[in-house]
Formats: sequence, C-alpha cells, structure tokens
Amino acid sequence: HPATALPRGPPAPPFPPHPTRGFCLPAGTWLLYLPCTWSIALAAQPGCLPDGHMLSLFGVGAVLMRGAGCTINDMWDRDYDKKVARTASRPLAAGDISTFQSFVFLGGQLSLALCVLLCLNYYSIVLGAASLSLVITYPLMKRITYWPQLVLGLTFNWGALLGWSAVKGSCEWSVCLPLYFAGVMWTLVYDTIYAHQDKKDDIIIGVKSTALQFKEDTKQWLSGFSLAMLLSLCIAGMNCNQTFPYYSAVAAIGAHLAHQIYTLDIDKPEDCWKKFASNRTVGVLLFIGIVLGNL
Repeated sequence: HPATALPRGPPAPPFPPHPTRGFCLPAGTWLLYLPCTWSIALAAQPGCLPDGHMLSLFGVGAVLMRGAGCTINDMWDRDYDKKVARTASRPLAAGDISTFQSFVFLGGQLSLALCVLLCLNYYSIVLGAASLSLVITYPLMKRITYWPQLVLGLTFNWGALLGWSAVKGSCEWSVCLPLYFAGVMWTLVYDTIYAHQDKKDDIIIGVKSTALQFKEDTKQWLSGFSLAMLLSLCIAGMNCNQTFPYYSAVAAIGAHLAHQIYTLDIDKPEDCWKKFASNRTVGVLLFIGIVLGNL
C-alpha cells in the first residue's frame, strides 16, 4: 500500500502509477517515520548529529507498524473496500486471501515490531505499547465520527513522543507535546486533502471524514491547522533552544503549506493525491532544519 491507513484505507496500486513511492518507501511510511526523526533529532546534544542507531531502529519500526496498520485497516474495511473501485482489488476485498491468513500475517508484523520496541528503554517500551490501542481502533472511527483524521493524527505522530524518550530515557513534555500537537495538525492537513479523493464513494457507503465535514470550507480549515502547526513548532523550538536554521525550515514549511492549500483543487482526485504526497517534503524540511539548527 502506497499511503497510510487513511479514511478509506491506504490507496492501492496502480493509483496513481508513479508518485506513490519516494526514496524507495511508500509515502505513508515516510509520514509515519518523519515525526520520529524530528523527535530524535531534537533530542540530540547541541553540536551533534542525531543518533544514527535510533534513526535506523525507528525506520524499521515505521515500516513494520505502517504495514500492520494497513493490515488492520484492510481487515476492518474489507466489506467497504469491495464497494470502491480504487480499493476493490485489495487482497482481502478481492477474496485472494482469508481473514485467518490476515491474522497470521498481522501476528508476524506485530511480533517483529515488538522486537524493535524491546530494543528501547523501559519508559519507551511502555510508551510505545500504549499506542497499540490507537492503531487497532483508528479504522473504526470513520464509522462513528466525521473526525477520523484527528484520531489518525494522534496515532501517526506518536513517534514525536517516543523518539525523544528513546534517546533521553523520558519525555521532556515542554518540547514533546508541542511537537506532537504540530504533527497532529499536520496530519489533519494532509489527510483531509487525501479524503477528498473518495468523498463521492464515502457518501454512498456511509463513511465519514473531515472532507465531508468541511466541504467547500476545506481551505479555511486547512489554513487554520497549518497555522496551529507552525506556532506549535515554534514553541517546541524555543523550549529546546533551537537556532536560526530551525526557524528558517519552519518558515519554508509555512510557504510550502500555503502554496499547497492555495493551489489545491478538492474536486480533482489526481491533484489531491499530488498534494498529499508532497507532504514528505514538509517532514524532510523540518528534519533538516533541526539537524542544522543543532549543529
């Protein structure tokens, strides 16, 4: 699956054929991994590069948990996926594999992810395990609320807490909470854009999303989420004594989001996908800004 477990589940190849992957990883894996890199990089000592071992470990963990999230999402949504042309070819929806086989596969994914988690300190093991309830329940949210993107944000940005604790042994909440909140706001931006791809099908089959909640007011909401993200990033930076390159990156992210929202056509699925996938750039920009700010 090229994207993250979003309101209609992760999009299946071949839609679209080319921009689904970047730097050899699906877009959704990057969106899960990047908040971890921010936190790990912010936890580095002044003048030092981020911990390469932790970056690698969290990279493996992101691939595994991203995959597990997709499996859980497809298990919950197999009946819905059959009704949407873009998702009808997924293995469970198409009947290519059984529910039991999916459970076995999920067990393997979670077992490997647990091995990664056990490489961390005790504080981080407990903190990481606490996110599993969000991973499991997120796919149900689109059945009961128009804000499943908010729950996805709480789930997908857990690494903003976990990365710092893995390096430092505990969370510095004055830094981690603003960083986490910024990530949640970021997810509301890119996932609402993503949800506009499927809004017609979602109305028919009764699935809820922020795209359906905001409708033609989407750009105003996205602008508000973006502003909240930028302010939170500034607070996180100030609370850990970040320097000019960091704030330059935040400014660049603001410009990127402004252009993304201004040029967005919510009625063109191809444009929604392009804008969604471009959020890798947002995450990478912030990581580079943090690293240069530390140095």
